Order: sequence, then C-alpha cells, then structure tokens
Amino acid sequence: MKKVLIICLALFTLNSCAELQQVVNQLPQQTGGVLTNTDISAGLRQALDLGIDKQVSKLTLENGFYKNELVKILLPEELQKVDKALRDIGLDNLADEGLKVLNRAAEDAVGEATPIFINAVKGITFSDAKTILLGSNDAATQYLTSKTQTELYSKFNPVIKNSFSKVGADKIWANLINKYNTIPFTSNVNPDLTDYVTNEALRGVYKMIAVEEQDIRSKVESRTTDLLKRVFALQD
Repeated sequence: MKKVLIICLALFTLNSCAELQQVVNQLPQQTGGVLTNTDISAGLRQALDLGIDKQVSKLTLENGFYKNELVKILLPEELQKVDKALRDIGLDNLADEGLKVLNRAAEDAVGEATPIFINAVKGITFSDAKTILLGSNDAATQYLTSKTQTELYSKFNPVIKNSFSKVGADKIWANLINKYNTIPFTSNVNPDLTDYVTNEALRGVYKMIAVEEQDIRSKVESRTTDLLKRVFALQD
C-alpha cells in the first residue's frame, strides 16, 4: 500500500508519456496485464461515454430537466418578477406552464449533443488522458466542455428556438409577458429567452456528465468494466 502511494505521488511530477508509462508498469496489476498508453486513453473515453449514455440521455426524456432538481431551468432574474406578479393576481397555472415549457425546449435540444460529444471523446489523446486522470474530480467534464461548448451552443440555439414554437413556449411567454406588461406600475420586459435557455441547457448537460464522472472516480462499484477498474485505480 505504501509503495502504491509513493508511486501515485510521483505521477503528479512527471512530464512525459514515457515517464508515466514507466510508473504505470510498476503498479501492482491485480486484474492481470500492464496498462498501456492506449488502455489509459480508452479507459477515459469509456468513462465519458458512460456519462453520456447514462446521464445525458436522461435529459432528452420528458421531464428530464423539469423534474431533475440538479439541472431544472429556473427563470432568469428579469422574469422572476413576472412570475411573482402573475401569481399575485391568481395566474399560478400560467406561471407554472411558462416555467415548464422552458425546460421542455431544453429537453428537445439535448438530443443534438450526443454526436458532438462522441466526436470529442474519440479525440482524447494519451496526453489528454494523463491530465484528466490525475486532475480534479471533474477534469474529464472540463475537457469535454472545452472541446464542445462552442459547437454545442451553435447547435442548441436554433433547436431551442424551434422548440419554443414546437412546445408552444413562444406563445405562452408572449402571453405571459404581455399580461405582465399590462399590470400597472411595472416596467416592461423583453428578455432573450433563447440565449438564456441555451446556456442553461448546456450547464445541465455538463452537470450530469460531472455527476457520472464523480461516481466513477469515487465509487469502485461504479466502474462497471474491467478497464475502468484498472485505469481509475491509478488515481485512487
């Protein structure tokens, strides 16, 4: 155990793939065989694929956002006063529906994420894998964010805009805002809901991937393949 701890500490000071491989070769391999650079990269790809499959796919289902408190899209600050004002005059159902359709639009858009994620995961190099494996508990999620956020935004934004029409969010919010703007002594609002929901949808997607990454890093039972067990044993 002491030898493993010393070796793991050494990992943080290494600069080259060759040095890391030399250390990996010295680790006890209870499952048999020595981990190669390819194995380590494949293990990180497998972990991210698992997060995408288990967690992101849930967000595409009805109520995937709306009934998930970790990622549920709440109203932007500008619209919170709209929500309160409508409830104050007895329009609770309309206010509830306005919140629901924002989440429906996000659920509709997330299906666009999977192929973009898959391409990013395929591109993980051993150098990336080393940094991820020895990084923070959300290092893999951070990597995926850096590689996909710009492309995902450009994909999500038009889908959410179309989804607003499909799920009726545009009409519902036009009605909500019009009603609010007619209430005496209130200032008119006209927020960019498409941009807001796009960014909140992205936040939710990365949050759920981070949840799965945290599980794999901290719980041996979440490492559901032999490769995941062997690779993530290096960071234990």
